[in-house]
Amino acid sequence: MSRFDQLLGTDFDDRPVADTDEVIYGGLDDPRHRARVPGLTEMMSDPAAPARERFLACLALTTWGEPAGYEALIRAAGSPAATPWYEVLVNRKFAVDSTFAQLAIAVGDSAEPAEEKRTAGQREAAFRALVRIADTEYFEDQLGDLMPETMVALVLPDLAETVERGVNSLVLQADPHGRPHGHPHPHPDRKPPAFDLATQLVDLAGAAALVDGPLAAKLAMAVLEAEASPRALVHAVTLLHRSKAPDVRQLGEYMMSVGDDRVRNLATDALRSS
Repeated sequence: MSRFDQLLGTDFDDRPVADTDEVIYGGLDDPRHRARVPGLTEMMSDPAAPARERFLACLALTTWGEPAGYEALIRAAGSPAATPWYEVLVNRKFAVDSTFAQLAIAVGDSAEPAEEKRTAGQREAAFRALVRIADTEYFEDQLGDLMPETMVALVLPDLAETVERGVNSLVLQADPHGRPHGHPHPHPDRKPPAFDLATQLVDLAGAAALVDGPLAAKLAMAVLEAEASPRALVHAVTLLHRSKAPDVRQLGEYMMSVGDDRVRNLATDALRSS
């Protein structure tokens, strides 16, 4: 039996499993997962191990709230494309990496083990690292909804900076010769993301609405003024439900003025319920 099969291909009663998720999520309720942490940490750091196995090791360790998992994720976020397992998983719609989307889910799922193992501070650092790359890496509509209100409050400054950088990217995409605020001299190699960045940024603004409605409205408005796509506008309806701040109501009115019938109906219903 290979090292991988021993660590992630066998459940905690030594029975083979077809899906590694059975082991990873089973470990959340089974303290016997701790015996596999050293082996998974070694496999994750082994340059001779297949990239997929290293990624799944990181996924398991992160889900279990282990320091090694969080630390590896933070290093990966520091240089995404240089990560050994980058593009091991690829989103079919946009043909871009989706490993960070899966790691974000793992961080979200690790709340209880992080409290138990006293790694909540490292979990916060992991979320912060992911938020900081959300203007360049794809999160499959996950990141904004994975953070509870308490976590959003902790990473809010980073979230706002990421949305602002993303807006600059949207402006550059629309006008490569433009000079968006914050980037008076855009880097010549700067390329717009290949995924739906506007909607991802709106989702981050939606997370901000949990703790700061006016800021969330400001961020979402900046995104929509740069790219008011139908999908981004639909996702922005979440802000109207999460905050009753006057600024958010103004955002809703703007959405109704630029959106299609679906957006107008959704925004109208949301504002009526406020």
